[in-house]
Amino acid sequence: MTYKLGVTGGIATGKSSVASEFAAMGYPVVDADKIARSITKPGSDVMKAIQKTFGPMVVQADGGLNRGALASIVFGHDDQLAKLNSIMQPVIREQFAQELAAAVATGAEIVVGDVPLLYEQKYEDFFDGIAVSVADEEFQLDRVMSRDGLTRVQARRRIEAQLPLARKVKAADFAVNTMGPEELRHVQVMQLVRHIESLV
Repeated sequence: MTYKLGVTGGIATGKSSVASEFAAMGYPVVDADKIARSITKPGSDVMKAIQKTFGPMVVQADGGLNRGALASIVFGHDDQLAKLNSIMQPVIREQFAQELAAAVATGAEIVVGDVPLLYEQKYEDFFDGIAVSVADEEFQLDRVMSRDGLTRVQARRRIEAQLPLARKVKAADFAVNTMGPEELRHVQVMQLVRHIESLV
């Protein structure tokens, strides 16, 4: 039996670092963000639909997606974000399902799905259990501002575009605190792996 673990969290809470711990141990990881990037390559149907909906300013000279320009349009504007999700999410979901099935077919004991919007886009049924990366809001704000070069207001908008982290933690089966040193995160992930192994 393969245990399918969903990994999610708030923006900049270290969700991908948790997923990378599983990858380093040899468990397959299906990354929804990588899928999102792959479907917005120059000339793709998704890219054409985004350009048609949001205009030429969201397209780079090479035909790729100008993520900064698009972010300035959708974050803080629910109607625009809903338009973007209606274009991208069905395609991401279909490809994610295919890649998850392929990962399960390898026979791995644990398969991880790294899904930032797991609860927002209702991916719960894909998984046997869900782990949430946890950090406080100041930690999130500082990381978003330094990582993406945003103002505090812009960073807060991105955080507020997602379901509150506290609600994700309440809904999840497991939580991993990612604010401490890497060693602490690693210990928590190892404990989670041992627990999952006891279930399968």
